[in-house]
Amino acid sequence: MSFPRSRLPGELAFSLLLVVFSVFMLWQAYAISKFESLTSAGAFPMFATFVLVVTGLMIAGQTARARPLPGDAGESLFQQFVRRITPVVLVLFVVAIAAYMWLLERLGFVVSSYLFLVLSMGLLGSRRLVLNLGVSALSLACIYVIFQTAFSVVLPSGTWIQGWLK
Repeated sequence: MSFPRSRLPGELAFSLLLVVFSVFMLWQAYAISKFESLTSAGAFPMFATFVLVVTGLMIAGQTARARPLPGDAGESLFQQFVRRITPVVLVLFVVAIAAYMWLLERLGFVVSSYLFLVLSMGLLGSRRLVLNLGVSALSLACIYVIFQTAFSVVLPSGTWIQGWLK
């Protein structure tokens, strides 16, 4: 027995974006070498993206026929979408990654990676601060030894720390 499926907020927009992307990729596959023969360079990419377009249209059609998921009282479709797709932890983690990338050049690999590891463990729910500090230090020490010694990779040392050491 099958039950009617409900459509999640943003699902129809995503499936339509999938179809648009698929059509764009089909056009790009055609631009490789046109369609001269079944053995031309663009034949397989065109076939694969054509399948992507057809299946994307099928998914978009099924999604359009599905009833929207009943929302919470007083919550618009956009609010439902934001609540389901961008939970606070995800937003904070994206901010943490951006801060890590920004700090990597300034503080160097060791300091910024250590801060990122400790912060990310906290964001993901670990409340054992001493354990987080230890696991982060041990993990970072292993990574540093492997990349610096075994692979001879030069890791960023940071501009602020270099300025203090001079």
